[in-house]
Amino acid sequence: MSVLGGMGSSQDSSRPELLEEVKLFRNAREREKHDNMADLYAVVNTLQHLEKAYIRDCVTPKEYTAACSKLLVQYKAAFRQVQGGDFPTIEAFVKKFRLDCPAALERIKEDRPITIKDDKGNTSKCIADIVSLFITIMDKLRLEIRAMDELQPDLRDLMDTMTRLSLIPADFEGKQKVSEWLSRLSNMQASDELSDTQARQLLFDLETSYNAFNRLLHHS
Repeated sequence: MSVLGGMGSSQDSSRPELLEEVKLFRNAREREKHDNMADLYAVVNTLQHLEKAYIRDCVTPKEYTAACSKLLVQYKAAFRQVQGGDFPTIEAFVKKFRLDCPAALERIKEDRPITIKDDKGNTSKCIADIVSLFITIMDKLRLEIRAMDELQPDLRDLMDTMTRLSLIPADFEGKQKVSEWLSRLSNMQASDELSDTQARQLLFDLETSYNAFNRLLHHS
């Protein structure tokens, strides 16, 4: 045993590359590339599990619609960071990393939760649109897009869609907050921008309203 151990130690010392730490990236740009691929992998994998959970009746249609809508928005953002020569399509990405996700690919292809096409009352479509608008506006603010004419149309669409969704009560805090911000923006010129303080408060109000909306779906 000692002879074998000595031989192994001798071989390792003669090949120092075996003792080197394997790095996935050599610089910040390569690190960002790997981070982006990891983000996309996580979103697609989560979407696959969500589809299976819905099929198994482990999640309600309303909760599924909201979660799926959010993941589809996140998928589009994540894939834009990865799309290129190596991965011209999501199918190429999935094949490269051997990700078994047929349900997720079908959902990505249709670009809508499965509940929407069977929803004659448009409830699911309203839920999907509300989730998408919340995320879109919050992403704009995080990217420091603060001009009145960049924010007001989405806020108006969000308000109109929440008004159409019958399960949202008239005194829902999210509607009140969005209405207040629409009033403030209506007093601004198209090129006027929110201050740092205003942008931070709007983002906080939207995050609070979005969380309240998800709680409403969970209990309705």
